[in-house]
Amino acid sequence: MKHLLKMLDLTSEDITSVLNLADQLKYEQKHGIEHRHLAGKTLGMIFEKASTRTRVSFEVGMYQLGGLPIFLSAKDLQIGRGEPVQDTARVLSRYLDGIMIRTFRQSEVEALAQNGTIPIINGLTDFSHPCQVLADLMTIREYKGSLDGLKLCYIGDGNNMMNSLIVGGLKMKMEVAVACPKEYRPAAAVLDFAVTHPAFSMTSDPKEAAKGADVVITDVWASMGQEEEAQKRRDAFRGFQINEEIMSAAKSDAIVQHCLPAHRGEEITAEMFEKHAKGIFDEAENRLHAQKAVLVSLMGGK
Repeated sequence: MKHLLKMLDLTSEDITSVLNLADQLKYEQKHGIEHRHLAGKTLGMIFEKASTRTRVSFEVGMYQLGGLPIFLSAKDLQIGRGEPVQDTARVLSRYLDGIMIRTFRQSEVEALAQNGTIPIINGLTDFSHPCQVLADLMTIREYKGSLDGLKLCYIGDGNNMMNSLIVGGLKMKMEVAVACPKEYRPAAAVLDFAVTHPAFSMTSDPKEAAKGADVVITDVWASMGQEEEAQKRRDAFRGFQINEEIMSAAKSDAIVQHCLPAHRGEEITAEMFEKHAKGIFDEAENRLHAQKAVLVSLMGGK
């Protein structure tokens, strides 16, 4: 791994290595064992999209690893005033040891990697959400003991989460079933990858996708930047809610994941959210450890 730009770039071995290291770092943190693998290193964190979990988990993670996180709001950078991303990449490469960016366009993340000389981490784009999905996979493995052969079901929008979960799940030898309205399918590049795997299926019937699932995952119907489409999306996704009826098709010990924030009463009922709240917030905690593993893998140490 030179960068973490999207799940499509990672091999199964890359993912396994990150998950194993994340487990180790979580154990050490819980037992008070210092792991200052990035002492003296500095991470620049560019935010063009606001965040709670991404900012806090990366800042805390760098601190626990002995490094220095620097928050860089797009409105405070020249990139927010029209400076080419190529020039930003060249300048920041001379100051920092790595960059995490949370933005809209995948092309901006790719351009940073192409023009800079330091590791680039995708904290989220409209196309991909790799750190979140690594934490999802870490949590599923933690609860189920293994990923190989499990059925992962995603219900909802064909957004960055669906894109990344399809790729991550299939690369880890999971069966992946997704359910979405025909107008909200995942990206073409992801489908091109997925259709080569017999363990992948896509339907517009959520209950069919959830049948026999070990884990059921969802996300908000309208992501950041799509607020004007909220009502249109509520209409389109009616029937794609995780509720008792949908979960009755999954295995009796199925777990539910949500990348948060959750809109109770829309993509998931309040009752179902609270029933699975421990696992959902365990996953939120695992963002910290999965991202620390990515930082160590990319920026030195192990």
